[in-house]
Formats: sequence, structure tokens, C-alpha cells
Amino acid sequence: MELMQQIAHVQGMTAIAIGIIIGLGALGACLGIAIMGSKFLESAARQPELVPLLQGRMFLLAGLIDAAFIIGLAVALLFAFSNPLVALVKTAVGG
Repeated sequence: MELMQQIAHVQGMTAIAIGIIIGLGALGACLGIAIMGSKFLESAARQPELVPLLQGRMFLLAGLIDAAFIIGLAVALLFAFSNPLVALVKTAVGG
């Protein structure tokens, strides 16, 4: 029963870590895009002739910000569906 308790503990802690990874990643991406959008609108109001240049750069940065969140999401899904830590627990306990 010792092995099952340790595996359950690892799975529980992994679930908490997945929530933190996805939650903080989403929060950071939302705040980053919101701040970038507000700065874009400020700069577009000051210099309207630069809007096409700034708009292209803004969309490029929005894609990069979302890409960082999606990479974190992929890591969280890796831990959710094929947790490598459970195999480490099994080998450490000898089960």
C-alpha cells in the first residue's frame, strides 16, 4: 500500500502544479497582451502615420506571447497524461 500512497501523492502534487502552470501562464499572457494593446493605442493616437508599422509588430509580439503560454500548456499536458514522475517513484520504491 506504500507504493500506491506515494503514487497518489505524486499525482496530487502534479495536479496542483498543472493548475499553477496553466493559471499563471494564462494570467501573464493576458496581462502582456493587454499592456501591449494599450501602448499600441497610445502610440497610434500620438503618431497615426506609424499605425501600419506598429500594427505588424504588435501582432508579431502577440503571437510570441501566446506561443510562450502554449509551450507551458504543452508541458502541463505532458505531466497530466504521461507523468514521468510516477515512473521515478515506482523505480525508487522498487515496485
